[in-house]
Amino acid sequence: MSVVGAGPGGLTCARVLQRHGLAVTVHERDAGPDARDQGGTLDLHADSGQLALRAAGLLDGFLRRARPEGQEMRQWDPSGSLAFRHVPDADALFKPEINRGHLRDLLLDSLLPGTVRWGRALDRVDGAPGGPRRLHFTDGTSVEADLVIGADGAFSRVRPALSPARPAYTGVSFLEAWFSDVDRRHPEIAALVGPGSAAAADGDRGMFAQRDSGDRIRVYLVRRVPADWLGASGLTADDTGAVRARLLDEYAHWSPRLRRMITDNEGPYVDRPIHALPVPHTWEHDPTVTLLGDAAHLMPPLGVGVNLALLDASELALALTSAATVEDAVRAYEKTMLPRSVEMARALDGAAAHLLSADGPGFGPDDAAGA
Repeated sequence: MSVVGAGPGGLTCARVLQRHGLAVTVHERDAGPDARDQGGTLDLHADSGQLALRAAGLLDGFLRRARPEGQEMRQWDPSGSLAFRHVPDADALFKPEINRGHLRDLLLDSLLPGTVRWGRALDRVDGAPGGPRRLHFTDGTSVEADLVIGADGAFSRVRPALSPARPAYTGVSFLEAWFSDVDRRHPEIAALVGPGSAAAADGDRGMFAQRDSGDRIRVYLVRRVPADWLGASGLTADDTGAVRARLLDEYAHWSPRLRRMITDNEGPYVDRPIHALPVPHTWEHDPTVTLLGDAAHLMPPLGVGVNLALLDASELALALTSAATVEDAVRAYEKTMLPRSVEMARALDGAAAHLLSADGPGFGPDDAAGA
């Protein structure tokens, strides 16, 4: 079996398969585990993401690395007044936070050496429905597989083997900003955010900040803009001063305390337009190809993406360990996964606008960095 994508979903699937003695290879486009920043913090839910880690035998390892205090949430009014604060109970573990890189390390360390083939960027999957399937990589090499599992995120190169669907821009974009050594260098921002996350919005624009491990904070400036707003404005992502000047104008009526998250960031902003797959997204069953996570059901980042990806991964892997045939396993997995993802996607269809809502907290860009 070949898994494409070494994000949380792909690695969880491989771990559960190996735990039950099944052979699997993970193909990943990154040159190595440290090739790029893995993104911010994730909250793994007890009824989904944590269930998957239990199936992988990694729940205890997750809980040792997790940050229960990260469940605290604050909602600020743009004027700088605290409108809402949720402080979790000391023993609350329903959705503790974990750094995305720490979760990836936990999963990678659990796999047999050589499971992940780094620097393997997929170009396409071909072969007739029913197989055999061949994976073609951008370096000119190819491999054959009895089952291809697409865990390669929003712009999956496996998905076209099953579906013509492509993600569409939701009309909402994030600009990500980073802050390090925050308790010493950015004490005002650290105090605003606290140990968990903090949000503010006025209906047209928003701000979401998350405390990460290692005394870091990531801030996402949430705006309704065209997907190509940077180029259309004559700006580039690395022109930090010019981008900041535009943001300060857009957020001019916000509290100076909150505007520190615009003026004090370290390094350039990262532009992250938010995409989603059409709703519903389904496909005709094929016994040799299937999808999980964002490759199957990319949705706005409202706190469910990584949890669904892990749940997909564990359910698919467990089906493969118990079904009589690969075809039976894929069919059983999709019979559960597709209705669940369609129901959730319908609930979140158009909900990217909630990221700008001044009504209260409850969103978080847990998928903003991609799979």
